[in-house]
Amino acid sequence: MLSIRTKLLRENASIPTYGTDAAAGADLHACLDAPVTIAPGETVLIPIGIAMEIPCGYAGLVYARSGLSVKRDLAPANKVGVIDADYRGEIFVPLHNHGSRPQTVEHGERIAQMIITACPAAEFTPCGELSDTVRGTGGFGSTGSK
Repeated sequence: MLSIRTKLLRENASIPTYGTDAAAGADLHACLDAPVTIAPGETVLIPIGIAMEIPCGYAGLVYARSGLSVKRDLAPANKVGVIDADYRGEIFVPLHNHGSRPQTVEHGERIAQMIITACPAAEFTPCGELSDTVRGTGGFGSTGSK
């Protein structure tokens, strides 16, 4: 198991937790002094109250929690947040209300999930030609809908 050094930056912060032994994403908990209400169409930066030391060659990818997005229309505004291995600041989630009713986020509420994933660096090499494939240069929707 990969160990991620995690620093609590606020007294009431929570370490990320996995909902089950087989969960891919660790839940990130809101770290608030008071509840925050997010109006329809509004985005609010919600502090998590922690910083991490993600090893080189890895990144933390922050995704929506399916229950929160389906039941309350709340999801990260940037769709997928990327926490780079060299970032040591506090983690925030820009939570967006996609619905038509205000939503209130409470302290300790699980608002997003983070997956730690390997991400090797790549070298991008200029070339004159690329190898042929069946798809070729077909863009969005070029492989059909079924």
